[in-house]
Amino acid sequence: MQYVSTRGGMEPSNFSDVLLEGLAPDGGLVVPEAIPSVEPETIESWRDLSYAELATEVIGLYWTDIPRDDLAELCRAAYGEQFKADMVVPLTPIDQMTALVDLSQGPTLAFKDMAMQFLGEALPYVLKKRGETLNILGATSGDTGSAAEYAFRSKPNIGVFMLSPKGRMSRFQRAQMYTLTDDNVHNIVVEGVFDDAQQLVKDLNGDLEFKAANSLGTVNSINLGRLIAQSVYYFWAWLRVTTGIPAEQRADFGVSFAVPSGNFGNIFSGQLARQMGLPIDTLVLATNENNVLDEFFRSGEYEPRSADNTLATSSPSMDISKASNLERFIYLVLGQDQTKLADAWQQLDATGTLDLSEHQPRFQQEFGMVSGTSTHEDRVSTIRAVYEKAQVVIDPHTADGVTVARGFQKPEQPMLVLETAKPEKFGDIVNEALGFEPELLPEFARLLELEQHTIDMGVDAEALREYIALHHV
Repeated sequence: MQYVSTRGGMEPSNFSDVLLEGLAPDGGLVVPEAIPSVEPETIESWRDLSYAELATEVIGLYWTDIPRDDLAELCRAAYGEQFKADMVVPLTPIDQMTALVDLSQGPTLAFKDMAMQFLGEALPYVLKKRGETLNILGATSGDTGSAAEYAFRSKPNIGVFMLSPKGRMSRFQRAQMYTLTDDNVHNIVVEGVFDDAQQLVKDLNGDLEFKAANSLGTVNSINLGRLIAQSVYYFWAWLRVTTGIPAEQRADFGVSFAVPSGNFGNIFSGQLARQMGLPIDTLVLATNENNVLDEFFRSGEYEPRSADNTLATSSPSMDISKASNLERFIYLVLGQDQTKLADAWQQLDATGTLDLSEHQPRFQQEFGMVSGTSTHEDRVSTIRAVYEKAQVVIDPHTADGVTVARGFQKPEQPMLVLETAKPEKFGDIVNEALGFEPELLPEFARLLELEQHTIDMGVDAEALREYIALHHV
């Protein structure tokens, strides 16, 4: 299996190479030359596997330059005792035809752990084999940062430089990240929004000389390894929810997934699973008030908003107006034509907009993609409604997913909503909806009292270069 850039300016590479690189050298995103296809019989043969065993099978279709026994060991280590649920990803019904896919059983109580714990094993494995070091440069809108830092803290040969927007994350999210004291973890607080932080990451990754000199890589959702690891739980959830369906009907039994979306990585992982052959009927993209993606999927016109026009909302991890992973979806829409994709991105860079309205009908017809927007009022009422009906407390991002999912529910078809985080991370809005805050476990409550360690910085690529040059491993 070989990997190329969406824009055509990268020599075909193997999985180990792109796992370390993240962004392609031409500024595009790494994609497989061909998405592997999985037959229904093969999917069915995975039904009784543990989560780690299933991850080995799915990831093994992409990571073909590693001995299978080594990959199996990495997956066992990634999906082991650090996850609180025995099944790693349980399903929680909230009504007769809707269930939550509980992705927040990991150490930072958020779905980002599902991929990051795998990368926390995979990257050190590759670095050790090659005798190399890596400095991870990332941007977070809330959960990616803590998941990355907990996955790589004190790991050999790895430094972590995580950018976060000042004042744009919950109190608990800040405490999770900023209280870490590991020498290889650097929390850089940017005077701006997530999109500013993400642009700094892209600027430095685009400086190929600096990138090489400082061994830069990324584990943001632009890293293909994360998306592939995330595609595993789509297979897992489908296999769980179809258990009671007669075997002869399973291959044609469609299941829909609703996905709270900011940077488009989580839902693109579902698109990967669908392209591989998993019978996904509809992928429901849920946005908050920063609804650039909803506007795109409804009209075919993509117009990212400026930092000044990106709202601070009560689902802060989705306060993103420029979805980095959308390029991969548009690459599929354009028939995996690298020249057309490069031309499209030149148009976007030159004009600030991209008009794909002629392709918009295909978004649903061919790719099963639909979308909707949720507001603060929706989040509050949905948190309250789910609790009253099912006695389940959900976080605001998951509430966005449930809200939008309701508009696309089909009779007698399961709707699986991807949970994004535990509600304990967002006590204020839960309290507004229910009149109480979810109680933190003692080990998490203690984080709120610890000293925080950050480096304040403006939206300044040169200042960031200087800091990394002084502190890289």
